[in-house]
Amino acid sequence: MTAPTAGTAGTASVGETERLRVQRRTMRVVVTGQVLGGAGLAAGVTVGALLAQQMLGSDGLAGLPVALFTLGSALAAYVVGRTSQRLGRRVGLAAGFLAGGAGAAGIVVAAALDSVVLLLPALLVYGAGTATNLQARYAGTDLASPAERGRAISTALVATTVGAVAGPNLVGPLGRLAVGLGLPALAGPFLLAAVAYSAAGVVLLALLRPDPLLLARRLDTAPAPTAAGAPVSPDTRPGTRPGTRPGAHVGATVMVLTQVTMVAIMTMTPVHMREHGHDLADVGLVISLHIAAMYLPSPLTGRLVDRWGRTAVAVLAGAVLLASGVTAALAPGDSLVLTTLALVLLGLGWNLGLIAGTALVVDATEPATRPRVQGSIDVLVALAGATGGVLSGLVVGASSFATLSLGGGLLALALLPALRRATPRRA
Repeated sequence: MTAPTAGTAGTASVGETERLRVQRRTMRVVVTGQVLGGAGLAAGVTVGALLAQQMLGSDGLAGLPVALFTLGSALAAYVVGRTSQRLGRRVGLAAGFLAGGAGAAGIVVAAALDSVVLLLPALLVYGAGTATNLQARYAGTDLASPAERGRAISTALVATTVGAVAGPNLVGPLGRLAVGLGLPALAGPFLLAAVAYSAAGVVLLALLRPDPLLLARRLDTAPAPTAAGAPVSPDTRPGTRPGTRPGAHVGATVMVLTQVTMVAIMTMTPVHMREHGHDLADVGLVISLHIAAMYLPSPLTGRLVDRWGRTAVAVLAGAVLLASGVTAALAPGDSLVLTTLALVLLGLGWNLGLIAGTALVVDATEPATRPRVQGSIDVLVALAGATGGVLSGLVVGASSFATLSLGGGLLALALLPALRRATPRRA
């Protein structure tokens, strides 16, 4: 075999140096955008149902905001994916966050005018911010080597926690600010969402240069070489053919099943707790710890994904979700400790499944087609969450919370046959 010429080696060195430099800059910009995006995300979760209840005058329609911005996030995931495919991550993500900011501003105007006609489409557009916040995790992987992808995904996810935790704690001050501006108090968090989402869009549009996806295509770094001494993921180890690495459909299956299980059990937990005498403070504590478990373990999960491999962590996600379902099903209704444990395990299982599933998708796609595939998969994930939320109420109404919890845990075991196809075969 002819040895590489000095010119060839020099070009490769320059390419790798540029990749590492831009990757570090990309992660800083993505983290900033995710902190802002997390603050915008919190508004709909915290007061969306209460605002709808107030404006529509019906408890039965209080779940409408969640349904609308979930549907909006599914549509936006598709559009952001296709836009990123054509124009790069910078334009796609910035457009998604700016749309979410416009939707939040529309909700504020609708609340000021007490206009239900304006509220409903504004909620739909607001969902674009949710989808973009989730899709931003892919931007950190475009230039990451296979041994770094888990950590890149986890860094983007854990950054979301900062804004998502701060947002609900600002509901009181933001409500007073809204009243001072002549607006309904419940419009206050959406004022924050409008500013936060818009700021995230501006940050990405101005600073995400060079575009990591476009640069990855130019450098053709998929799969990128692993740095000397870095741990090699078992799913990308030498000796496996590129065609036998995990398929995108396997990663999609992991994310969809974990999303359905998580949303179904989480949605009905507050109702179950209220029926057994827990007050709103108890409910708030359980849900806040659940959300913390969804995001805070991300750095550790990312390292496990890179060190143990995607498949092993996805199997662990199924086991943790099963433990969560069994704990929730067997816990006495008045036991705050066991209910909290079940919801913490639920959040942790979701975290393990999302990061492992995302890494599987990135491994199985090339820069030329990656955004389109990722956008389509996130549509499925969003729709899976909406389906889980709707079915959870039907299951509990027809049977019990214990049946729902146990069924969700058993559903997670469906990961195992899917993951058999993700096991690398030797060349």
